[in-house]
Amino acid sequence: MNPHALHSASLIAMERSIWHHRSLIKQMTWREVIGRYKGSMFGLVWSFFNPMIMLAVYTFVFSVIFKARWNIGGADDKHSFAIVLFVGLILHGLFAEVINRAPSLISSNVNYVKKVIFPLEILPVVTIGSALFHGLISVLVLLCGFVILNGYIQWTVLLLPVVIFPFLLMTLGFAWVIASLGVYLRDLGQFVGQLTTVMMFLAPVLYPISILPERFHVFLMLNPLTFIIEMARDILLFGHLPNWGGLAIYTTVSVLVAWLGYFWFQKTRRGFSDVL
Repeated sequence: MNPHALHSASLIAMERSIWHHRSLIKQMTWREVIGRYKGSMFGLVWSFFNPMIMLAVYTFVFSVIFKARWNIGGADDKHSFAIVLFVGLILHGLFAEVINRAPSLISSNVNYVKKVIFPLEILPVVTIGSALFHGLISVLVLLCGFVILNGYIQWTVLLLPVVIFPFLLMTLGFAWVIASLGVYLRDLGQFVGQLTTVMMFLAPVLYPISILPERFHVFLMLNPLTFIIEMARDILLFGHLPNWGGLAIYTTVSVLVAWLGYFWFQKTRRGFSDVL
């Protein structure tokens, strides 16, 4: 296969590539999930233990030590802060895992670039699949904690896939761009790690957006994490329907970001083999 060959970069080509390679994506995603715990005594059980431990720690620290309150609706009991906080941390963790790994995705898989006929564009998709698996485990732990504390679960939980899908699309678009740039700019990984940390503090992960003056809300909404974190809390914890108008706009932007990221990746991949 000629590494300098042209690759289609249309929106249809993006959808077709993911669908055509879905079996390979599933296999590589599962291998990555299993590989994370390879050699450990408990294996995949750690994917349940880790979020359970973190949720227990958050609950103790914020409800017992800091006595923090979120002060939103009916979620004002002493444990609510940890539960609401955990939603934001899960989504930021998913985003950060994908974005932080993106700069080294291609350079750490040189054999796929030079020696094998391989669809490089699916590597960010595999990373998202792995991060999503662990994110969903964390959501399951979160819901179990919510049921234990409240005795019920919100029916709007069923809308989670509708809310999360555009977020995954946008994350994928960013990952394609960063994975491509990471081949040419080897220091990019250091910058991206700092950026994802800053994005956590510039989104309502550790605090409710309502505590900020309204003039700052527009700046926080520019952060791709903000809207989805707010919507996820609404449907998981408060039983509110999503903001359908805002979700439609977010989805449209996400499709555009995903396509632009794919377009950039396909147009720049011709130089990967020369650099690596």
